Formats: sequence, structure tokens, C-alpha cells
Amino acid sequence: MKRKKIDIITLGCSKNLVDSEQLIRQLEEVGYEVAHDAPTPTGNIAVINTCGFIGDAKEESIQMILEFAQAKEEGQLEKLYVMGCLSERYLKELAVEIPQVDKFYGKFNWKALLEELGKNYQQELYIKRTLTTPGHFAYLKISEGCNRTCSYCAIPIITGKHVSRPMEEIVEEVKYLVAEGVKEFQVIAQELTYYGIDLYKKQMLPELIERISDVPGVEWIRLHYAYPAHFPEDLFRVMRERANVCNYMDIALQHISDPILSRMRRHVTKEETYALLEKFRKEVPGIHLRTTLMVGYPGETEEDFEELKEFVRKVRFDRMGAFVYSEEEGTFAAENQVDDVPDEVKQARLDELMEIQQEISAQLAAAKVGQTLQVIIDRIEGDYYIGRTEFDSPEVDPEVLIRKEDADLEIGKFYRVEVMDSDDFDLFARII
Repeated sequence: MKRKKIDIITLGCSKNLVDSEQLIRQLEEVGYEVAHDAPTPTGNIAVINTCGFIGDAKEESIQMILEFAQAKEEGQLEKLYVMGCLSERYLKELAVEIPQVDKFYGKFNWKALLEELGKNYQQELYIKRTLTTPGHFAYLKISEGCNRTCSYCAIPIITGKHVSRPMEEIVEEVKYLVAEGVKEFQVIAQELTYYGIDLYKKQMLPELIERISDVPGVEWIRLHYAYPAHFPEDLFRVMRERANVCNYMDIALQHISDPILSRMRRHVTKEETYALLEKFRKEVPGIHLRTTLMVGYPGETEEDFEELKEFVRKVRFDRMGAFVYSEEEGTFAAENQVDDVPDEVKQARLDELMEIQQEISAQLAAAKVGQTLQVIIDRIEGDYYIGRTEFDSPEVDPEVLIRKEDADLEIGKFYRVEVMDSDDFDLFARII
């Protein structure tokens, strides 16, 4: 049986995960047994789906490739293939540096891997995939690529221009996934708000979300990775009117200082950012905002950083992530700006910013004690059922813990709970 077993390892974002899920379904269709992110890989073939977004992600991808290359040299593996973003960007260099890899594929040509294995890509399965997530939720990728020209970002170099999927195809995929038991959809793209401009000559995200919302069986829709400039404000109406569109928005803002926003080529100002966030909270009562911020960008002064801290304190984001700037070759920043903030200063700023957010998160979580919320149960962990509210995306956001001894719950089902306690991030609740 080992000769028919393949291990797939996915690194990076949920967009990569969707590609892996499509590949798994194709491989299973032609008779392979596929394991995904197995703690101990045992197949005779391995496929690594890489990330190439920032320095740490690239290092993780290279380290994973080297580990499997070593296994191949030791005779534990017959074939090793690499695909994904890192491979797309550095395909020729990697082939020279790591000759143990049988073949490198890019972000979009992974279908050729099937031919390498002597199989054909099954076009009729184009919307089908084998979920690696719990069966009640799935990631829904609505486009590829990005037309934004942020100075620090290598994604457009890797993925190319924005390409929207046709609405009909997306809705068809949603119907298929609902029939498979999916209730919750994390709508993802490199940049959601650009959706439709290439195909329909205008922003079509609000209409797309309405059409997904209309599909019977879709319980929750959550939106990820929006861009603040030229935000499609009709989406506010959709979020208000549609009960199954979660009051949640993941919108990467990166910074608030006008000089830094300008150097980042974000095409948005401090004033416009504050106005957009105010409009979100006015137009969609109860919305939970998630953002990502960057510290240590070239030229970031103490004054710029103080402004960023004040922004976080003032807006009080419900969820927030942050990372330090890392120079990415080929980007505008790498070629035109000097990475002049010392690493130790970057790290100190990151730690300080996250400390502020931790206190805010603890306060916001404590404010939920006594509230009644709807949760979906994801898994059992130790003495607890682990669930999430509509305000929580899988993997990245807080969770709701319910003691096993107090209830008999089913994974993937919705329940009403009363919040009894909280810590810095998570909630503790009982079933009503």
C-alpha cells in the first residue's frame, strides 16, 4: 500500500490550503491514499506546498524541503515534489540548490504534477476538493493575484495580476460544499474588494456575497483580507440585511502614519482610515474588526510608532495581528528605500504593540461575560469542547471553551451559550 500513498504538506495561508485540497481530491480520484500534514509522513511520495510571503515563511518552507530531501537521501522517500509560492518565485534557483527534489512546480502549474505521476487532471472535478478542515467549515477562494502596488509586498510578483473567478462558478462550488456538509464559509482572496473589476468592470463583492448568502444551508459567511482604499460600501448594507453574513471584517491596514502610508504606497490616508472604521461601526452595529499592522517599515520614526500605538488604543480592534517589516527582493521598498530600523528596535516595537492589544483583547473579552452567544463546535480538546462565535475565524481568533462534563455536544453543530468567564483572549461558557 505504501507505493500508493502520498504525503502533502501545506505551508502558509489558507489560499495555499485550497490548492492542496484540490490536489488531494485529484490524487484520490486516481487511486492514491493521501495524508495531509501528517505528524509522521509515511508515503513514498511527498509534495510540499510552499509559502514565499515574508522571510520567516520562506525559511520555514526551505527548512521543510531540506528535511524531506534528507529523508529521500536516506531512502525513506522515493519522490519529492515542491509547489506553491516559494517555488513560483525561485523555481530555477531552488532546482540548482536542492537537486534532491524531483521537480518544482509554481503556484499555478501544479496540475502538471499529475502528469508527472502518469495521471490526467480531471477537469470535471474543478470545483471539488477534499477538505482538510473540520467538515463543517471551508475556505472559499474567489480570486487569485493582486493589482495593488504596496511597496513592501512580493505577492503580485509571485501571483501576478488579480483574476476573479466567475460568480456562477463560485456559487456552484458553495452548493457542492453545502451538499458535503459545510455550513460556514471563510471567503478569501489576496484582496477581496477588487473582486469583479477584471470580469465585470466594477466591484462585485457585495453582489457575490448576496448570491452566496442565498444558497440554502449557508449558515455563516466570513470575509477575509479586504483593502481600505475604495472600499465597496454597499457591502455594509449586505452585512446588515443578511443574517448569515457574519458581523466580521478582516481588513489589513498596516499603519496609520501618513508619511509611512505614503511610503508604503497604500493609496489611503490616516483621515480616510479613521473615517472608514467609524463608518463600519456605524453602518454595521456590533461588527468585529480584525486588522494586521506592520512595525519597523523603512523610515518609521518614534513619532510614527507613537501614532500607531495611539491608533490601536483609540480604535480598539477586536482582533489584531502584527509583524515586523522584512525586505523582499524585487519590491519597490527593497529597490528604492533603505531598511534603516534596527532589528532589535523592530522587535521591541512589535512586543510593545502586541502588549497594548493584549490588554484591549482582555477588556473586550471580559465585556462579553454574561452575554448569550451562538457558537459552532469545532473540536474536543482535553476537558473542553472548543467552539467559536460569528466573530471568530478558525486558527487566528479567540475560542469559546465549554466543559465536557457539563454538556453532550456534537462537532459542527450550533449551540446557544452563556459566557461565564474570560481570559486575555478566550471565553468560557455554558450551554443554555
